[in-house]
Amino acid sequence: MAEIKVQHILTLAHLLSRGARHNFVTVTTADLGRAVNKSQQAASKHLLDLEKHGFVERIPAGRNYSVRITPEGYGQLIKLSRILDSSMGPSPGRVVLRGSLVSGMGEGAYYMSLEGYARQFMEKIGHVPFPGTLNVKLETRDHVAAARQQLESMDGVTIDGFSDGKRTYGWVKCFACVVNGAVDSHLVRLERTHHDPSIVEIVSRHDIRRSAGLSDGSEVTITIPA
Repeated sequence: MAEIKVQHILTLAHLLSRGARHNFVTVTTADLGRAVNKSQQAASKHLLDLEKHGFVERIPAGRNYSVRITPEGYGQLIKLSRILDSSMGPSPGRVVLRGSLVSGMGEGAYYMSLEGYARQFMEKIGHVPFPGTLNVKLETRDHVAAARQQLESMDGVTIDGFSDGKRTYGWVKCFACVVNGAVDSHLVRLERTHHDPSIVEIVSRHDIRRSAGLSDGSEVTITIPA
């Protein structure tokens, strides 16, 4: 038995929504095309392909056809549903990002020293970070995408933006993490940053470079618990 083609999934799903799992339902190719955002001709071909591979059966109904999903066709939808449930289920227990240490522009030390940030760091994460941030360039696009998606779905600790009367400063979100399995730290997401998305910034109460024996180019593993 052939497997269902990607372009036919919406057609089969629409038939299922019409009650075609247990009963023959009358379907016009024009209506089907509108439902799956295809032309009437494409919808007609979808039905022919599905019938050819045994996923639906059709009987004449006047100038149209009545269609029912076969057990094989329904089995394909169940298989797809299980794959989606597995892929879109709860996130893994932790996020692991890998990259290499790069030099920053020295801005981290300045921002860490600002009273508007320092006071909130002490209140919300229990310490004022060591002046400066550890800049890690993620090694693959997958890690960049994982960092963006996972961090957007996590709450973190928000350090609110503020104004000193001369300029405004953006919010900072902190996510507890461990660097190279040893140094307790926080990955920070900034409302305003000059870095491209492949760079993530880490702060800690410790001088991470010294504590972990790191220098530019050193491999860095960042573990963020769920």
